[in-house]
Amino acid sequence: MSSIFSKIVNGDIPAHVVAETSEFLAFLDVSPLVMGHVLVIPKKEIDYIFDMDDESYFGLTLFAKIVAKGLKEAFPCKKVGVAVIGLEVPHVHIHLIPMNAVNDMNFSKEKLKPTNEELAEAAAKIKAALTLD
Repeated sequence: MSSIFSKIVNGDIPAHVVAETSEFLAFLDVSPLVMGHVLVIPKKEIDYIFDMDDESYFGLTLFAKIVAKGLKEAFPCKKVGVAVIGLEVPHVHIHLIPMNAVNDMNFSKEKLKPTNEELAEAAAKIKAALTLD
């Protein structure tokens, strides 16, 4: 059975995409810890990040770095936090989270509930700040 992220990749479920290549996709988390919370995934469904082949792993990491730079510009913050948890969806994903305090990365706190319009606005800000070369 396809993961929810594979359904996003296939266009079966809509997402607020901020960046895309032939191998990777970055989109907003619909239940973010803070506004601008982005998920970065490989388009190929793989459950565990350390099961990725080296080329794909390094490619995903580099793609996440590029997205993080645009994210930091769009949502000014002290740093962009990075987390790989991977228990909730069986598809590799990296969380990129604008951080001004350690608690911004606390996954046990209540998530935000932004509207579709707020997510669209956030995605547009990130896209405008990105440089995909």
